[in-house]
Amino acid sequence: MIAVFLAATTVSYAQPNHPHSPHDTIRTKDITITYGRPYKKGREVFGKLEPYGKTYRCGADEPTMITFAKDVTFVGKPVKAGTYALFSVPNATSWTIILNTDLKQWGTEHDKNADKDLLKVDVPVINLSTPVEQLTMTASSKDITLAWDKVKVDMSVKF
Repeated sequence: MIAVFLAATTVSYAQPNHPHSPHDTIRTKDITITYGRPYKKGREVFGKLEPYGKTYRCGADEPTMITFAKDVTFVGKPVKAGTYALFSVPNATSWTIILNTDLKQWGTEHDKNADKDLLKVDVPVINLSTPVEQLTMTASSKDITLAWDKVKVDMSVKF
């Protein structure tokens, strides 16, 4: 009986911690991003693990959530202050960046909820000479960057 209790306790404890893809939150004065940070682990990520032309949640587990504290111009498009699910459609030379208003999605359910897209914009891929082992996002008052494996994409912001 004790073993059963311990096993159940271990399972419920392990899930929120996301040991394989830890979650992180980055904050600036006007931007908050919460996302899962998977590791490369020797895999070819874009084009293989994350196929070209298919929706990607920009992280692990839940879709990446991005909050703008005030109205912003995001990759050249006006966006009202608020929280959005961030998705992308990776390709070899550019990614389509998507902000979606449905915050209750799991994984890549975006395709079922595309009618709630606030915007879709294309950004160029920047190829990296040194691979990034763990998916990393950064934010500043001028841009948001996502880097993983051999690529990064920059998304401009203006407040």
